[in-house]
Amino acid sequence: MTRTSRSRVRPLPIVAHVLAVVAILPMLWVVVSALRPADDLFSTGLPTRWTLDNLRYVLTEVPVPRYLLNSAIVSVAVTVIALFTHSMAAYALARLRFPGRGLVFSLIISTLLVSLPVILVPLFLVVKQLGMLDSYAGLIVPAIFNAFGIFLLRQFYLTVPRELEEAAELDGCGYWKRYWHVILPMSRPALASLSVLFFLANWNAFLWPLTITRSPDLTVIQLGLSSLTGQYSSAYNYILAASVLAAIPTIVVFLAGQRRLVDAMKTSGLK
Repeated sequence: MTRTSRSRVRPLPIVAHVLAVVAILPMLWVVVSALRPADDLFSTGLPTRWTLDNLRYVLTEVPVPRYLLNSAIVSVAVTVIALFTHSMAAYALARLRFPGRGLVFSLIISTLLVSLPVILVPLFLVVKQLGMLDSYAGLIVPAIFNAFGIFLLRQFYLTVPRELEEAAELDGCGYWKRYWHVILPMSRPALASLSVLFFLANWNAFLWPLTITRSPDLTVIQLGLSSLTGQYSSAYNYILAASVLAAIPTIVVFLAGQRRLVDAMKTSGLK
């Protein structure tokens, strides 16, 4: 092999493709098992016939649609409210001049060091005192605050030219109009990326919903899948079928916003 041909060999892309295949194979196995007939469940290789009976069963005999609806309500509500409040907080930290601004930002960032299990008990007591146990409010309100969202939007707003806001100020726009008509439309890429992260994080939430909900009508999809593992431990084709249904919204959201997500990650390190 010549030196030129050796330089053309790139081991890193080959390793990346191998890792991608290794990561995709379990997902393909889940989909194949969910579409496999019950009598062909433990056979090796690809099934000789396909069926939708497993999906039909979990949609009709198990309250999976209710689980999906609860997760959708919580995820969408948290995402919409968090994007609105986080964008205002980030704009204030990036543009407004007030005493202690750096300290406030440092305190917000320091919350990233605190995981949910550490504050689970005091957070539960606060939610209990507010009367939000076993309710949509208890699932939504504590999940709104996210320091990473404020950090990412603040970094994005620091890259926005001040001349745009100065021009709006000359037209008589105050802080609110500048935020609503200038900053918010320009922050659509960052907001789109954060919407993907917020939606996925709340769709996959397990510990907090398990802590504060008791009513079956408030069961989210991750708790529903956990209950299925005990109820249908010998028929894991139903569990895998429900898992496929639970993964579809996350895949759709990620594919729709993956480009915005990568762009925002690049932008967050500019300043």
